[in-house]
Amino acid sequence: MSEFAGLKAIVTGGASGIGAAIVAELERQGAAVAVLDLNADQAKPLQFTCDVADTGSVNAAVAAAADALGGIDIVVNNAGIGAAGDIAGNDDAEWARVFSINVTGISRVTRAALPLLRASDHAAVVNTSSIGATAGLPQRALYSASKGAVLSLTRAMAADHLREGIRVNAVSPGTADTPWVGRLLSAAEDPAYERAQLEARQPHGRLVSADEVAHAVAYLASPRATSTTGVSLAVDGGMQELRLRKE
Repeated sequence: MSEFAGLKAIVTGGASGIGAAIVAELERQGAAVAVLDLNADQAKPLQFTCDVADTGSVNAAVAAAADALGGIDIVVNNAGIGAAGDIAGNDDAEWARVFSINVTGISRVTRAALPLLRASDHAAVVNTSSIGATAGLPQRALYSASKGAVLSLTRAMAADHLREGIRVNAVSPGTADTPWVGRLLSAAEDPAYERAQLEARQPHGRLVSADEVAHAVAYLASPRATSTTGVSLAVDGGMQELRLRKE
């Protein structure tokens, strides 16, 4: 029997991309999973409309999901948005919007689920950070700042809730083959060239797949990882740590 059998999870941003892959992986391993997404399909079971930038929406969605699942053991804070440009590339309103979704959204969702996590014997929170938190990437000032905040928040949450039996970790993907990256590439003057550049900067020479990120999230959320907390697991083809010689 899977270690996830009988466990209940919520995944924000779970309707597409990396979030959908996480949902599929947790379900494959035996968890019951509710999707919380701004674009949730209300015709599907266990999908709930949730705007992580709005406290009322979050509270309602988490409560509905918990009622449908019969509790919450695992929270995957995956919802997020991108942003392009240098430090002058976005105005104050956009900085506030991105941080509200990418950072404060984690606080809203986890806060709403906290009483249920405290009641669980296998409570785990996994936040989606990014290679942008640990490597300086061009034209990603706002996005990188938000994901750096996610990384710091993850460690602070882990310290606050460890003695309550709640583990908190982060997954930090490299550039992944997702719809958002696809839209960026399609808008480029030379999409094939831009894709080649993204692939080349990751030591294994390709984009990260959504499934690879999902496998890492499942490890971090697993009851078998009881001594893993406060860490950031890079899924980036070696970009964070490796410095290869040119061939």
